[in-house]
Amino acid sequence: MVSPVARTVVPFGPVTQEAPSNLADNLDTAGQTILGLLHRAAGMAEENSKHAMEVAQRLSQQLQDAKERIRDLESEVQHYQERAERADEWMAQISSEIQQRLLSGPAPQRDRRNGPPHFLSRL
Repeated sequence: MVSPVARTVVPFGPVTQEAPSNLADNLDTAGQTILGLLHRAAGMAEENSKHAMEVAQRLSQQLQDAKERIRDLESEVQHYQERAERADEWMAQISSEIQQRLLSGPAPQRDRRNGPPHFLSRL
């Protein structure tokens, strides 16, 4: 693909003995062509810059959203870790109670008239 700049090249050759008005016309044409190319390049640079800013803003927003989601997930993790720790504490307490009441103590006496063994009445 030929660049837009290559299509609008103004040839410069050796200076010939032309009339001063013809030289001025060529010089004006070259100057106008150069200014036109500069304006086109500035417009393209401005469009590229605008596009880059839009992309940067969109990515920045996505990053902020991701950071917020991470904070939410970290909060949930902490909540469930605390619940798991509490459950572990309850399991340790229950295990301790079972060991104390069932395994280390004398076998409970069951009186058919009074209902269940005494350790079950506290549960």
